[in-house]
Amino acid sequence: MSVLSALPFLKPAQLRCAANSPNRQRRHTLPASEFRCLTPEDTISVFEIEREAFISVSGDCPLQMDQVRHFLNLCPELSLGWFEEGRLVAFIIGSLWDQEKLTQDALMLHKREGTTVHIHVLAVHRTFRQQGKGSILMWRYLQYLRCLPYARRAMLMCEDFLIPFYSKCGFKVLGPSEVTVGSLTFIEMYYPVQGHAFMRRNSGW
Repeated sequence: MSVLSALPFLKPAQLRCAANSPNRQRRHTLPASEFRCLTPEDTISVFEIEREAFISVSGDCPLQMDQVRHFLNLCPELSLGWFEEGRLVAFIIGSLWDQEKLTQDALMLHKREGTTVHIHVLAVHRTFRQQGKGSILMWRYLQYLRCLPYARRAMLMCEDFLIPFYSKCGFKVLGPSEVTVGSLTFIEMYYPVQGHAFMRRNSGW
């Protein structure tokens, strides 16, 4: 089990310290299950899962391969991958945004001073679907966001049929999105993060 999965509320700075500690023992076997931020080296695995998951449903991918690499270079700390014995089985990619609503620019930009985490994509490998992995991964991701002092909320765009899934994850509907991709239209949803972080800081967590 990774540091992140063992200590889901550990702050990112502490995660880096733990990961880079010279006293940390090297693992000689791959963990059965591991959650960690993605790196640019994961780009191909990410895109293969995304392409298979979305092409058959909507005919297009939320992120093309160069866009995946773009965000994993700019803000890898806003991604999360689930690995089984070293193999990527599910992932989330996000970036920061600085406006109340998502616009077309939000599809490609990472606003470093933003306080909204724009979740671009969540996808699960076809052989691991129907096992609840998407819900589990989103729960872990939202717990992780609560540790980021600048994150006040998470936002995403989805098609109508995905609203029940994200509602069960705690997201609320904002309304129709201004963003369109070809003939596709979306509903905008959000998840409040700031209140949870404030409560933790004042409870000594």
